[in-house]
Amino acid sequence: MSLKIVVLAKQVPDTRNVGKDAMTPEGTVNRAALPAIFNPEDLNALEQALRLKDEHPGSTVTILTMGPPRATDVIREGLYRGADGGVLLTDRAFAGADTLATSYALSMAIRKIGLPDIVIGGRQAIDGDTAQVGPQVAQKLDINQVTYVTSVDNVKDGIATLTRTIDGGIERVTAPLPLLITVNGNAAPCRPRNAKLVMKYKRASAPMERPADGSLPYAEEYERKPYLTVAQWSVADVDGDLNQCGLAGSPTKVKAVQNIVFKAKESKRLTGADADVEGLIKELLESHTIG
Repeated sequence: MSLKIVVLAKQVPDTRNVGKDAMTPEGTVNRAALPAIFNPEDLNALEQALRLKDEHPGSTVTILTMGPPRATDVIREGLYRGADGGVLLTDRAFAGADTLATSYALSMAIRKIGLPDIVIGGRQAIDGDTAQVGPQVAQKLDINQVTYVTSVDNVKDGIATLTRTIDGGIERVTAPLPLLITVNGNAAPCRPRNAKLVMKYKRASAPMERPADGSLPYAEEYERKPYLTVAQWSVADVDGDLNQCGLAGSPTKVKAVQNIVFKAKESKRLTGADADVEGLIKELLESHTIG
């Protein structure tokens, strides 16, 4: 059976480089001040989607992302690896969204795309670490969900078999389609770019990325190759409620973002002598660090 798959992907600020300008006065992340990267666990999710596409001929993979025009980079990266298309949700009304407003916007976009067999995304984004968006999207779409997945083992006769991590081990579960899946970072890493696909999609862009004065290089190529135009949707395009989008629809407010470096309070140098090793073991046992 062929599958219709939507991958939820996010362009995130590289939280390894948080500086003094990381926050705006309104308490939101200043994305312009931080390098932007493909959310790591979303890449794991993309790989699972592409594996399903390989296993089920005729399947399609669509990347869905929300953000400013530069977030189209995420869609291009997906196209370079084997995705079939992408949709960029971009509108000033989406800005400052928390997990509730984000899941609302994504669910409305998925309804416009048409409910797929599988929606798949990373467990969480590194700029929030909430792991809430995926489950909230499933709730809004009223579909089944399986979280903390490490592999999608099989999809047959409308039933998916998956392996997921739980406290103290792993479990294998089955769930009927349509289904939303969130994938852990210990799932298979995403495949590299395909050179032929890079050449095919290197000029793919959303309309808002193009010059406003109409001086678009290779304009004739966009006319001949409609797949180079990435779909770009606003709140109105997905029939969204402005009161449920962006800051207006976000009950959660970020107070501050800080870069915290953990430092040891004390240190002790030991030799390989038996007495030193024995002393260390006794100390660890007394503090219940081990044993």
